[in-house]
Amino acid sequence: MTEENSPVPKHIAIIMDGNGRWAKQRHQPRFMGHRAGVKAVERIIKQCIERNVSVLSLFAFSSENWKRPTKEVSLLMELFSIALKQQVKRMHSNNIRLKILGDISKFSTSLQTQIRESELLTENNTGLQVNVAANYGGRWDVTQAVQALATKVCSGELKPEDITEDSINNELTTSGIFEPDLFIRTGGEQRVSNFLLWQLAYTELFFTDTLWPDFDSEDLDDAIASFSKRERRYGKTSEQLQGQEDA
Repeated sequence: MTEENSPVPKHIAIIMDGNGRWAKQRHQPRFMGHRAGVKAVERIIKQCIERNVSVLSLFAFSSENWKRPTKEVSLLMELFSIALKQQVKRMHSNNIRLKILGDISKFSTSLQTQIRESELLTENNTGLQVNVAANYGGRWDVTQAVQALATKVCSGELKPEDITEDSINNELTTSGIFEPDLFIRTGGEQRVSNFLLWQLAYTELFFTDTLWPDFDSEDLDDAIASFSKRERRYGKTSEQLQGQEDA
């Protein structure tokens, strides 16, 4: 079996949806759901390591989430800062590399510093890579990549006809990271919500009604089991894939 048809996805991307509804079901403020969501992140990281997943990408805060009530956004920023303080040293000790995807310039100066220090601390680690998308949007990612290429064209560094999919890939925030094999969205919604739009072109999609704070190893294994049964053809026929396996 080829690596691209491996039964275990090497890169899993997750939209962690349902924190607010989880809290509402328990008659708690939405913030309590987000705190419970952080605990779920700790679990999923551990479970991905156990299953030999190489990259885990998590959608934590979209560029559209600024439209939420000011108090909730403020609490989310505070929670993000606390999570970095509490988790990064632990991640480093477990050989985990942390990368933040998104436009961090919109965050406070202190949070930007925390992000840079966290990435710097873990940048040479060789275990699971955890990408946290914060103030991220898939359209923004493609736009900033195109702007970077346009700048190179204007300077004469690049010709328009030399722009390829690879050159666009190299300017995305995920440059150097292979594309997701499996996309999971919790909470019952069935859309990708502007997450990794370019990168998800050939990703297998899995949707579950489980709310993110309740997402556990059984849910993860269900998603991986679904993934393992799918035939990833990448435009080829089943017969062509079978021929590759027999070769």
